[in-house]
Amino acid sequence: MARSAVVQDQSSHVRSISLPSRDHLFALRVEQEVYKLRTCVVSCSLSSQEMCNGLRRLRDLYDCIEELLHLPHNQQALCHPHRKEWLEEELDGSVKVLDLCGTLRDKLVTMKEHLQDLQLALRRRDTTSIESRLHACIRSGKKAQKDIKNCRRPSKQVSSKSSPYTAVDMDSDLSIVVHLLMEAREIAISLLRSASRLLSVSRRPKRKTSRWSFVSNALQKRKVASEEEHKETSDMGNEDFSLCVSVSYDCISCKDVDGEKVPKAQDRLETLKAKMEDLETQLECLNRRLIQNRVSLLNILSL
Repeated sequence: MARSAVVQDQSSHVRSISLPSRDHLFALRVEQEVYKLRTCVVSCSLSSQEMCNGLRRLRDLYDCIEELLHLPHNQQALCHPHRKEWLEEELDGSVKVLDLCGTLRDKLVTMKEHLQDLQLALRRRDTTSIESRLHACIRSGKKAQKDIKNCRRPSKQVSSKSSPYTAVDMDSDLSIVVHLLMEAREIAISLLRSASRLLSVSRRPKRKTSRWSFVSNALQKRKVASEEEHKETSDMGNEDFSLCVSVSYDCISCKDVDGEKVPKAQDRLETLKAKMEDLETQLECLNRRLIQNRVSLLNILSL
């Protein structure tokens, strides 16, 4: 009799052990992905492919956060009166990130239009038109950088705020959701900053530059070896834009509108335009996720 009581006691004790829930394990896995994504973002200058992959992974992260936000126990915890202030701040931060994402996307569209005009001028082999379109590209790039910088400043201030949640006693699941929301916002700002570098261009060469010196200087760091040629077409950043401008200017300075430099400039512009289109697509997808995330937070706030 005593033995059966002991067995019953032990079995009751075993049943009382609480294992991590499936939702909690999912949240932990998402948190690990956030760490990997953040490490990738801050590690170095990103190439075109790395930027687009980063934006895809960020989009997937927001999908995961959306799933966590729809869990009943998280919604109940987030709509608590003590957490209303933080939710409102997070909503304010989401507007800033949406603004930054939308501005960058719009500037990419504008820059792509200028590149198409430049391609058309190169096809027509019109020196005056080529120079005019180049100046338009450079002016557009400078204006885009200025607008994005002005748009970026408040976003940076929002990302540096500490959450009022730190002083609130939360369960571990909710603390993970809060952490993911804040991390996703900061990663989004970092990625958008990196992507905006595509729109920058180095100062155009002085017209007194000799006919060969400018292009040789521009291409010196990228010459020889097929590996370097492959890297040249796969990387993205202000170097790609500057190099396109350099080769196009060389068509003017060398009066080579009927030579081999025009096809080379056209190829570079086509590659750059394709990279911009891919980036534009990823920004559009991210923009939709940001809107969806904002709607979910608004719905929770209204509970």
